[in-house]
Amino acid sequence: MKSSAVLPFFDYRRRLDELRAAHETVVARPNVLRWDPSNWICRAEYPVVTREHVPLEWRYDLNPKTNPLLLERLPVFCAFNAGAIEWNGGIAVAVRLEGHDRKSFFAIAESPSGIDRFRFHDEPVVMPETDDPDTNVYDMRLVRHEDGWIYGLFCTERKDPAAPPGDLSSAVAQCGIARTRDLRKWERLPDLRSRSPQQRNVVLHPEFVNGRYAFYTRPQDGFIEAGKGSGICFAFCDDITRPVIGEETLVDPRIYHTIKEVKNGEGPAPIKSPIGWIHLAHGVRGTASGLRYVLYVYVTDLKEPWKVTHAPGGAFMVPQCKERVGDLTNILFSNGWALREDGTVFIYYASCDTRLHVAATTLERLMDYCVNTPPDPLRSAACVAQRIGLIRKNREDGGEGTRRPTPRPER
Repeated sequence: MKSSAVLPFFDYRRRLDELRAAHETVVARPNVLRWDPSNWICRAEYPVVTREHVPLEWRYDLNPKTNPLLLERLPVFCAFNAGAIEWNGGIAVAVRLEGHDRKSFFAIAESPSGIDRFRFHDEPVVMPETDDPDTNVYDMRLVRHEDGWIYGLFCTERKDPAAPPGDLSSAVAQCGIARTRDLRKWERLPDLRSRSPQQRNVVLHPEFVNGRYAFYTRPQDGFIEAGKGSGICFAFCDDITRPVIGEETLVDPRIYHTIKEVKNGEGPAPIKSPIGWIHLAHGVRGTASGLRYVLYVYVTDLKEPWKVTHAPGGAFMVPQCKERVGDLTNILFSNGWALREDGTVFIYYASCDTRLHVAATTLERLMDYCVNTPPDPLRSAACVAQRIGLIRKNREDGGEGTRRPTPRPER
């Protein structure tokens, strides 16, 4: 067959070399941290994991005899929503990869710095199944528990058996649980059982609480105590190998006309600090263009982690610039962060269900933010009073920002 007169000349070896060079350029590219205007965090200039980071061997048949045109056989559409853990002096992330077939799966990537040079293991995670096979799995939280295991908690979805004929969208979502010692071989445990028919965004508390395992949950509306609303809950479990929870205590409720009006969910496992357990969560509200996901922070008591002690008002991180565009729009989501020995905190967040980013801060800054950021007063008039109070304080204190620049002399 003659070559097309329109397409550029195709040479298998040259094209493979181009693909390998492009892949290595993305993986080896150094990243740069830049201060966010809030000074709460630094954002990395480039995403840390994208579909371009996925090895060619995972996407192409690289045998010229069976694929002489070097066509991509199993494309990866996006790389996002990763659990994170400090590992071998660097950082490991459990990335959610999604193929063009809409199925998600997990893959571990490691970085020596935590902000760049993430490389995937040789193969994706082989996640064992239960007797009821998963249709789709996604959004793994990595938790190094006091019992010595590393746990992976993720959402497992299956088609709703009660869905009427023709309904191909209704699903049953539950919390899948697996554990590992080396991030390579995984032991699957039974799915979490609760009174709610739906459980997403479930997180394992990293320590025993009163000698018991504990989970942060998000039961379906109507399956917690009547009159208490809905939101992020807390529940105990006696045996992680038979994970059954009973009563779920509401920790962080949804609230009208806030960043978490429509729904909210726990992100990664909380970080232990001198001021309490610091939590990162996502809040969702409706907009004219669809749902808007942002990240927020709250703190719970060290001994009673179901009791909120600090609740800074508003969002901690919102999608900015290119982060607002992707497979979906206007979404930030995080299910992974890592506290390092030097006090650095890496926050791994995805934008628009498409790519994975990193932001960096310190435990000191997080604690300052949590303690000294005022709570949401929940009314416009109270918000104005709050802001005027800050303005007048700056005026009285003679802060740097209140000083007008010295005018330049005219020439």
